[in-house]
Amino acid sequence: MSYPPRMRGQFTGWPEQAMDVLWQLQGEPTRATRERYRADRERLVRQPMIALLNAVADTDPRYEDFSVWHYRTDSWWWQHQGAVIRLGRKIEIGLRFDLDGLRIQGAWWYPDPGQVDTFRKAVASEGSGRELSAIVEGVRKRGYDISGDVMKCAPRGYSTDQPRSDLLRHRSLIAARPLGCEEWLHTPEAVDRVLSAAADLDALLMWLVRHVKRAT
Repeated sequence: MSYPPRMRGQFTGWPEQAMDVLWQLQGEPTRATRERYRADRERLVRQPMIALLNAVADTDPRYEDFSVWHYRTDSWWWQHQGAVIRLGRKIEIGLRFDLDGLRIQGAWWYPDPGQVDTFRKAVASEGSGRELSAIVEGVRKRGYDISGDVMKCAPRGYSTDQPRSDLLRHRSLIAARPLGCEEWLHTPEAVDRVLSAAADLDALLMWLVRHVKRAT
């Protein structure tokens, strides 16, 4: 798949030293250890993520609304560099870079009041529901794990033998998979890997934008 040329082509990959920094932050690093590696982590881990998201946004204006997380007191946030691309209210692409490499997910989660009911109505509707079922199956066949906040029983007002009862039980919907930890992470190829995965998730996320985003 080809993409338009990137206008801010500053992303060259994560330096190999980024892994060394993350390794030093494993376990329960002291505050002194965190401060010792703060500048290196910012330069070698967080800034490349910003450059990656800028390069991705240059290919499609839908990807321009993104955030790259700063540091928090919990060690986890120092050991994993997260970022999100917002596509709709509570609908986003998430990226995470850590010692396991790069991971991507497409998610509708932490829904606003009314979004769950709107989602269920769209799932129960024959046209939109069959469309989502086919999309989810296609994403799963591409190697994505499908998860979310799932009720044990069918929601009130829906029969247990309702078509697509598995989807009706979702109060959030997430499709995720690791992209890997190979040499391409340290090269501009990482941009194309992310764009390819975003294309895998596009039908699912756009379905959610059409059918869930408008809920208030």
